[in-house]
Amino acid sequence: MLLLKLILESFRFAHNALTVNKLRTFLSLLGITIGIFCIISVFTVIDSLERSIRASMESLGSNVIYIQKWPWAPPEGETEYPWWKYLNRPVPKLQEAEDILRRSQLSRDASFNVSFQRTVQVGRNSAGNVQIMGTSPGLINIWSLNVARGRAFSEIEMNSSRNLGMLGADVASQLFPNENPIGKTIKIQGYKIFIIGVFTKMGEDMFGTSMDKRVLLPIKFAARMVDIHRDMGQSIVVKGREGVSAQWLRDNLEGVMRSIRRLKPGEENDFALNEVSLISGQLDNFFKVFNLAGWIIGGFAILVGGFGIANIMFVSVRERTKIIGIQKSLGAKNYFIMLEFLFESVVLSVMGGAIGLLLVYVGSVLVSQMSTFNLSLTLGNIFTGIFISATIGVVAGMLPARKASSLDPVEAINTV
Repeated sequence: MLLLKLILESFRFAHNALTVNKLRTFLSLLGITIGIFCIISVFTVIDSLERSIRASMESLGSNVIYIQKWPWAPPEGETEYPWWKYLNRPVPKLQEAEDILRRSQLSRDASFNVSFQRTVQVGRNSAGNVQIMGTSPGLINIWSLNVARGRAFSEIEMNSSRNLGMLGADVASQLFPNENPIGKTIKIQGYKIFIIGVFTKMGEDMFGTSMDKRVLLPIKFAARMVDIHRDMGQSIVVKGREGVSAQWLRDNLEGVMRSIRRLKPGEENDFALNEVSLISGQLDNFFKVFNLAGWIIGGFAILVGGFGIANIMFVSVRERTKIIGIQKSLGAKNYFIMLEFLFESVVLSVMGGAIGLLLVYVGSVLVSQMSTFNLSLTLGNIFTGIFISATIGVVAGMLPARKASSLDPVEAINTV
């Protein structure tokens, strides 16, 4: 009952502090509001960005390694990317993907891929700069691609040079807005291609693995359109067997590739083994810096807001000196007076934080509606904002509360 009484009285006094001098209170709470808005905004952006990136990394496949000419990140211990070391490396080849699948006991699937852009025609309609992807068997399973209409390639079709194709959801809706594309034909670079399937819509992807805006072709048919032996960003995507760790798979593939390319002992690798963990390490550093920036920016605003709350509480103590004296003369303990002002300080600070959280929520809704980036205020960030606000309230209200609790009741009553 005592605690409930303290809380109710604190709310009443906080309400009075807000209504008696609105401008002073507004300016004092503004610092807390801006500080919480800055910090929680940064946390919200980081969390939303991280969720989007993690989802994109999952689309790259779990326990998957990409064998490419260029590594995704600088070598360990180096800050600059030594591109000149990789310039003359050979590109991955289709035969190497087949050799890996035959030699590596830890690999479940291995697919050779090459991408290029072309104009796609359907009758008089056309779509420019469509991403065309030639691939060997295995990619659909590695990336866990689902088919919405029609069917996927068979292994025989993928290994042949037949003029068959599968469309991403966006390409299908653009080229065939009012009809089913299955069984229809498209033209790429003068070649007629029969459509056998349409992939399920995947949505936006940060690493370019979404099939929504792509046309998938068997690699041997795609080789008629482009020279797959020149540098076009070719890659061999390898997925490990169940129970095989990424490190085991990486070590195994390194040995297999060195054997395929006949590299001598001690000779440097002329290929890169890229995996999602390389991106994760870079992202973790980025998120740490971004978080620190949010704390620094918001910290200054919260510091100003904390002084504002302390100022309100000192003024409140001075205005209620006689009331404090009467309370003490009627038997109120020092801790009761102290807790009363602490609760009031926390209430004021949390109010400022709540306004900041409301602004973050409104901003996240507007950004999500006006762009494709899904920005959401999580429950964890809401609790973080409230906790920071309450902590600032306790710190800012401690000195005024101690001053109020130490007042002499006789001198307090006789204060003019």
